[in-house]
Amino acid sequence: MKRAIGLATLVAVAGIGFAPTAEADAIAEAKALVAKHAGKKEAWDGPTAGPKAAEGKSIVVLAGDMKNGGILGTTRGVEEAAGVIGWTVRVLDGAGTVSGRTAAFGQALALQPDGIIINGFDTNEQQAGMDEAKKAGIPMVSWHASPTIGPDPERGIFANVSTDAMEVSAAAAQWAFADAGGKPGVVIFTDSTYSIAIAKADRIKEEIERLGGTVLEYVDTPIADTSNRMPTLTTALLQRYGAKWTHSLAINDIYFDFMGPSLAAAGIPGDGAPKAVAAGDGSESAYQRIRGAQFQSVTVAEPLNLQGWQLVDELNRAMQGEDWSGYTSPLHVVTADNIAFDGGDRNIFDPGNGYRDEYAKIWGK
Repeated sequence: MKRAIGLATLVAVAGIGFAPTAEADAIAEAKALVAKHAGKKEAWDGPTAGPKAAEGKSIVVLAGDMKNGGILGTTRGVEEAAGVIGWTVRVLDGAGTVSGRTAAFGQALALQPDGIIINGFDTNEQQAGMDEAKKAGIPMVSWHASPTIGPDPERGIFANVSTDAMEVSAAAAQWAFADAGGKPGVVIFTDSTYSIAIAKADRIKEEIERLGGTVLEYVDTPIADTSNRMPTLTTALLQRYGAKWTHSLAINDIYFDFMGPSLAAAGIPGDGAPKAVAAGDGSESAYQRIRGAQFQSVTVAEPLNLQGWQLVDELNRAMQGEDWSGYTSPLHVVTADNIAFDGGDRNIFDPGNGYRDEYAKIWGK
């Protein structure tokens, strides 16, 4: 009696190579998860009702470091929205240092504004200033200043504006895993100065390992000192891992502002490995690198300008005793394939969902 020839035997005889089912399933899963974040954002899913504009208000933006592309982008959005709602804005730059942010907070309090926007630094660092603002009854909203999206009453924040940072981190990890054919060797860059940065990096690590990839190293290096540290750190990592290092995953784009020269000096082409993948923020320089295939393949971008408008809207709600809007803005996986739309031609993720008109209608403008 003839035995049935199994699939495994046929594959072996024919010399056909198949990935193990579990690995193939993990790659397919990662690709599907990335795809849902890579499409056009054309429908408005934010608030459609809220208080009319509070008239004649003066606000202060406390910027953690205006050299950071995410902070710069949201600040521009605040300024644009303030022009529509009819408010005066003063921007104070903390210049990337604790002492600079402390001085800026003191200056903000002296100005006695109607509201404060904390932009891009951990509120725990400036607890004394936060307490003074609360005592003075100054409403505060923030961008990336808390691990929580929305209200954080313990810190005195009416609403912290962000995309879902854990979803951003997972999307970055999923792209790298799929791009490496299920066998990525990853170096993760973060900054333990910020609790949200550690949470994002931990989520990247968790997702890479869940899917079956390898984390070669978890690097804690300050965002404020990337220009000095990243060139030599990049060279050292290349020497340590060589071709095992397939992807760099960082909690934002600024780490990749200073890696290119070291990679080029090692003979690595702009589209070669290790490929850079940023879990936020979608800076102008990141868009330029992706478009030119110059040492960055992906940024999981946030709609920075939209988030600036949301900060103004949330502050308007806070001033008038309303609840926060409940809105979490969309993320966008930006690659060379989709960089042309949703603001990509201007080097930003600016969704084509009509958010400017929607907020203006809420404010009665």
